[in-house]
Amino acid sequence: MPLMTTKPMFDLAYSGGFAIGAFNVNNMELCQGIIEACAAEKSPLILQISKGARKYAKMSYLKAIIDAAVAEYPWLPIAIHLDHGDTVDLVQTCINDGFTSVMIDGSHHPYEENVKVSADSVKLAHANGVTVEAELGMLGGIEEDVVGMDAHEYEKNVEKFLTDPVQAADFAKRTQIDSLAVAIGTSHGAFKFKHEAKLAFNRIEQIMKTCPGLPLVMHGSSSVPQEFIDLVNKYGGKMPNAKGVPEAQINEAVTKFGVCKVNIDTDLRLALTAKIREVFATKPAEFDPRNYLGPGREAIIGMVRRKLQANVLNSAGKADAVVAQWEKLGKPMPKFYTKTCCGK
Repeated sequence: MPLMTTKPMFDLAYSGGFAIGAFNVNNMELCQGIIEACAAEKSPLILQISKGARKYAKMSYLKAIIDAAVAEYPWLPIAIHLDHGDTVDLVQTCINDGFTSVMIDGSHHPYEENVKVSADSVKLAHANGVTVEAELGMLGGIEEDVVGMDAHEYEKNVEKFLTDPVQAADFAKRTQIDSLAVAIGTSHGAFKFKHEAKLAFNRIEQIMKTCPGLPLVMHGSSSVPQEFIDLVNKYGGKMPNAKGVPEAQINEAVTKFGVCKVNIDTDLRLALTAKIREVFATKPAEFDPRNYLGPGREAIIGMVRRKLQANVLNSAGKADAVVAQWEKLGKPMPKFYTKTCCGK
């Protein structure tokens, strides 16, 4: 049963020219859509659960949904990841809950405090066989509890907030993290930019030189497809000037640089919301949740399949190779992976 940490995934992705899609889960329809899309494309995946998702849905319900998904597709390589954990206590809770990977986000702290909270989280997680992602640098935008710089202010002064390559090397050495979320010009939310985004590929290249072999992570990487913005606005929404990261630039970061994980949340929300709005507008008498959540789920499937293709993440068809790598490593599982935890 390939519920695993991110290590076998990133081992192959770093030099394999692909990245693992990390998709946020808040309810059953999102989880079903993500899983069905990845199963159809035979792609490894990371299911991310944020602090906000835990509060909204309760972890016991999210666990049961994920358990069902793993049972339905036992051959599909899946990692369960804490997105933007903000305390060591939350990291411990998620380890106890059966997460196979955690993120500790101390990027809003002064550098030395970020080092300390990240190193403490690594010590705790590694003792339990769990991989750790940390963040260095500052992103723009707002998403759930994650508040970065004002998106427009960030866009004007982006260079000063990018991850410093020399500092990244010091950070990785002192914390012993397994992957690093870098600030390279992406931004949280749907209103990321006033103008066309331009990722700092030269900065990624420098980080790869100072941190050789360290898997890199892109947050704030939804592309906010125009056709879904148009659909939302057509049926009563108000999302003027919403812009995301062009998929061609995501693909370049994935295929030419060491980006092994790409976070995608906004695009899933957008697909779900657009289809629900369409049903409500075109069928005003509809009141059966199955008849509007169902089309929303189908839209999520389509959105995720789109992201897995060769022109974006390039992870389609990589599931078997990741499982083989996991088996080669001896099928390591986190200490708290028991019958009461996710995937068993």
